Amino acid sequence: MDQLSLFDPEPILLTIPEAARKLRIGRTLTYELIASGELEVVHIGRAARIPLNAVADFVERRRAGHSAAATR
Repeated sequence: MDQLSLFDPEPILLTIPEAARKLRIGRTLTYELIASGELEVVHIGRAARIPLNAVADFVERRRAGHSAAATR
């Protein structure tokens, strides 16, 4: 089993601003994507975090949707 260390370059959970920066979108749009259920969020107490793989999954779904729309 892989163990995480304090020096891992990539966190597994991102803050809202971090996720927004990765997606190159604003915080407001990020919150809208969360509210609509398009972007997964994990709540830890009052803190909202976005799993890193949820960002990649979101992009893949968008790419697949764009490809499907292009073939119509």
